Amino acid sequence: MSTGEIDVRYVADLARIELTDAEAAEFQSQLGEVLQYVGKLSEVDLSEVEKQIAAAKIENNLREDSPTEPLGSDKVMLNAPKSDDDLVVVPKIIE
Repeated sequence: MSTGEIDVRYVADLARIELTDAEAAEFQSQLGEVLQYVGKLSEVDLSEVEKQIAAAKIENNLREDSPTEPLGSDKVMLNAPKSDDDLVVVPKIIE
């Protein structure tokens, strides 16, 4: 991918960042350097490298699923920022 394919001002606009002309030129130059480096990485011969996902033995470390006593509303309400009559009060988000 060449630097001409990425418009620094467009990306800055998406990120809501205002850039001066000097900053845009500097970032375009830096982006070009990054893309050149990535291009060099694509030249590396990986044909002898074993795929790590297939080679790794992946196991989940899960705790045993065993029944426990419920917390109870008193303990739950201790963590609620605001409560009313054993209910957690949340701010209204839809008008």
